[in-house]
Amino acid sequence: MTQPPRVLVVEDDESVRRAVTDGLAATGFGVEAAASAEEALDGLAAAAVDLIVLDIGLPGMSGLDLCRRLRADDDGVPILILSARDAVADRVEGLQVGADDYLVKPFDLSELVARLQALHRRAQPAASAAAVLADGAGGGDREILALRGLRIDIGRRTATIGHQPLDLTRREFDLLATLAHNRDLVLSRYTLLEKVWGYDFDVETNVVDVFVGYLRKKLAATGHTDIIRTVRGVGFVIDSSIAADTPSP
Repeated sequence: MTQPPRVLVVEDDESVRRAVTDGLAATGFGVEAAASAEEALDGLAAAAVDLIVLDIGLPGMSGLDLCRRLRADDDGVPILILSARDAVADRVEGLQVGADDYLVKPFDLSELVARLQALHRRAQPAASAAAVLADGAGGGDREILALRGLRIDIGRRTATIGHQPLDLTRREFDLLATLAHNRDLVLSRYTLLEKVWGYDFDVETNVVDVFVGYLRKKLAATGHTDIIRTVRGVGFVIDSSIAADTPSP
């Protein structure tokens, strides 16, 4: 029998922590709770979890610092930040330190559940980048994706451009690979949320734009600035004709 996903809820406000843990347990998740980052680290050392719901404003080590530490330790468990901070800059910072999603308080339990289910599906071995990309436009599953100057090894999860390695996070890699696999096809934000983040529901978030921005900065640092193109009002595309004009080594 398949075990339900185990979620660690890290929240210092007791009433919020109880509401989230009770709500998630009622919808079928296995739930652990921690009131601080230090308590969360102790819990993670004792037993693995499938997902983390993380508040930012924790006593002692902040939620952002906990997220940084987990990512520095190469812990790939999906992290959803749950915070009252709703400014774009706060959301961007949460994503930059390695969180997979960001939900603003107050929130609807059904949306939290849907986002956690999407993150869990995305984290499963069957939903690897190669499997996800296989349903893209044309060509089927391929181990190597190549545009002139850009080479993506799906199996090894590495990307280089002009023989320069790109230091990409897991989500940045999946986004770049999805766009490259669907070269010349404009992908909407909704499509990218579905393919890269696993969302199959309508969600208001600028996460796609934020991660496209990260990719563009890393590509620009290698001297390649025009590979990912925005089609206003539609979405994003890797235009092979533009990519072909980028200098080769």
